[in-house]
Amino acid sequence: MPDRDRPVQIEAAGAVLWRPGARGPEVALVHRPRYGDWSFPKGKRLSGEHVLITAVREVAEETGADIVLGRRLSPARYLSGGKPKQVEYWAARSAAQVADGPDDPPEPSAFVPNAEVDQLVWLPLTAAGDRLSYQHDREVLSEFASAPAATTALILVRHTSARNRKAWQNVRHPDDLTRPLTPLGQTQAKLLGQILSCYGPARVISSAAERCLATVEPYAELTGGVVEPTPAFAPPAATAAARGLVTGLVTTGEPVVICAHRENLPAMLRWICESLGAPVPAGPPLPKGAFWALHMGGGRLISAEQHRLAA
Repeated sequence: MPDRDRPVQIEAAGAVLWRPGARGPEVALVHRPRYGDWSFPKGKRLSGEHVLITAVREVAEETGADIVLGRRLSPARYLSGGKPKQVEYWAARSAAQVADGPDDPPEPSAFVPNAEVDQLVWLPLTAAGDRLSYQHDREVLSEFASAPAATTALILVRHTSARNRKAWQNVRHPDDLTRPLTPLGQTQAKLLGQILSCYGPARVISSAAERCLATVEPYAELTGGVVEPTPAFAPPAATAAARGLVTGLVTTGEPVVICAHRENLPAMLRWICESLGAPVPAGPPLPKGAFWALHMGGGRLISAEQHRLAA
């Protein structure tokens, strides 16, 4: 069949939204009266929208909850109306509950029944599996149950587009650390801030290079944080000091965003994986503005995903 005759795949995203329960995690399921089914909150990706933003937006629309994304789960693939559909899923928690802490009671539900979703229930995992209408959703739930529900993010970011190195030197700027972002890079940094905020607030540590600092400043502003510059992450920086700082961050138990350079990000990824006893995840070198989101739980690497700015 020629490619032009193939049905266009429907792209969607959602989350297994969970909260601590008396006997383990409880997950949120929604009921859609149009289909008479129970499923996870999800929805179609808008044109040009980054998939992480889709997941956060759709869960908010269907449950009323602002969420923080956790580890990535396998996508669900099935036919919808005769067309192939792929739904990307993440584990997620209410942003308010993440801020308050695991021992605080759940926030009052902000869910409002509507024509699209008329019911929301919180169920323990076994009961949720019995209530779900589709096998592909039960498979997502099974994967969620197979690893720690609570994970910590460590995100490695390559800076966005910056002025050309040689051109910067030719106009009498000998210090490459002062090389700034281009207007495109500034626009990319604002978009990157929105995308990274889907993972919630985190400590932000950056190379002291201006192009790195400016890349993560929009994210820090959105999440109420500050950018901590460190000379150890300036290029090439594959040093013992840089390694000690990176591996130390793995053990803190707090989410961290690191912004660095093409020259040293592969080493940072390798150090993190070595400290967790995990293989380095496969993936191409990060282009400008791209990032690795690593999720850790129980002293091991639970998931690793690479994202670019393009939708």
